[in-house]
Amino acid sequence: MRGWAVARPGPIGTRPLVAVVREVAEPGPRELVVRVEACGVCRTDLHLAEGDLRPHREATIPGHEIVGRVVATGDAAMRFQVGDRVGGAWLRRTCGQCRYCRLGRENLCPDSLYTGWDADGGFAEVALLPEEFAYALPPGPDAALLAPLLCAGIIGFRALRRSALPPGPGGRLGIYGFGASAHLAAQVALAEGATVHVLTRSQRARELALELGASSARGAYDPPPEPLDSAVLFAPVGDLVPVALAALDRGGTLAVAGIHLSDIPVLDYQRHLFQERDLRSVTSNTRADGREFLETADRIGLRATVSRYPLDRAVDALADLAADRVNGAAVLVAE
Repeated sequence: MRGWAVARPGPIGTRPLVAVVREVAEPGPRELVVRVEACGVCRTDLHLAEGDLRPHREATIPGHEIVGRVVATGDAAMRFQVGDRVGGAWLRRTCGQCRYCRLGRENLCPDSLYTGWDADGGFAEVALLPEEFAYALPPGPDAALLAPLLCAGIIGFRALRRSALPPGPGGRLGIYGFGASAHLAAQVALAEGATVHVLTRSQRARELALELGASSARGAYDPPPEPLDSAVLFAPVGDLVPVALAALDRGGTLAVAGIHLSDIPVLDYQRHLFQERDLRSVTSNTRADGREFLETADRIGLRATVSRYPLDRAVDALADLAADRVNGAAVLVAE
């Protein structure tokens, strides 16, 4: 099968992805062999390619927003059959036994493994997925529209919940950065009655935000038009942490959604944290997050805005993502 692997991490202009041809591995007892229909291109893939994330293995195939059809199963696999459509996401395995797993916080498992980081992912024609971490997907929808839900959507959903947005109508949410994850989280917040203010450097992203129903869309460093109850920082820019904290009303919460963030400037306690403002991080997701989000997405009619790339243009997709040329989510589609 054909795919793309991270050969030598470095700036995207150095083309750290290389084309590879590999044999399809035999599935383990509870694994699925999946022919990839589409795979979302996540900023985490860019961080891995550029070396912001330390590679866990050599020449890994990235990609963890996988939509495909099962073409073979391991001997003990029972959840899915050949022909079923499934999704593969970032969280790949947990130990199931540590205190975090037992408490329902498997996203914090010290022995967790990740698709496209600890094992080959979906920038390929075929992917191998553990069945207990795969999601059942409907057979009908366009695969390219489903792919971003598997990470951008799930992580955005967890970040939204971590931001402690007041339930019901009237909550005031700020979203900093407006790419794949943010434009999906915004739709959930809007469906739940929140007022959404988007703050991002991209003019195209601001236009998309207003089309989706945001009440305002301004530059990333601009103040929102009103104090915020909650905010989510999707942009991997540490300089925006004090900006977002300063925009919060008393008792507000800022959730930082990215796996990588540039350095955060020194915070002023009185201005940024006093009056019970909270600063929270977001780490991966649980499978319960994934199931709840996919059910929510179906219920509210959530729709991803995507830019499609054939598999052989994976390098271009990452380059466009790095340069903020992608409107919504970039997705690799089977040729």
